[in-house]
Amino acid sequence: MRGLRQRSEFLAANGGKRVAMPAFVLLVRPRGDGDEALGMGFTVTKKIGNAVIRNRIKRRFRALARTLYPQDGVAGADHILIGRSAALTREHADLVHDLRKALGRIRRDLGR
Repeated sequence: MRGLRQRSEFLAANGGKRVAMPAFVLLVRPRGDGDEALGMGFTVTKKIGNAVIRNRIKRRFRALARTLYPQDGVAGADHILIGRSAALTREHADLVHDLRKALGRIRRDLGR
C-alpha cells in the first residue's frame, strides 16, 4: 500500500466511483498505470471539528484500511475515505461492516 499525499492525487480520485456510508464517503479510482499497489488517503474537513477530532477520525480510518484493504481493496486503484461526523462515535465493528459493504459495491461496479 502507498499513501496519497498530494492534492492532485485526491482530485484525480474524485473522478472515480463513489459510495456514501453513514460515517464516510469512499472514493475509488483505478489508476491504470500497471502498478498493483493500493493507494490510500484520508481526509476530514474542518466542518467536522478541530484538529484533535479530525486526527482521531483519520487514525480510526488508517486502522480500518490496514485490516481491510489487503484482502478487500481494489488492486491498482486509489482509495480515499472522506470522514463524516459519525465516524467519531460509530462502533468499530460497524465501521468494518460499512467499509466491507462499500468496497463490495465498488468492486461490483468496476467488474472486479
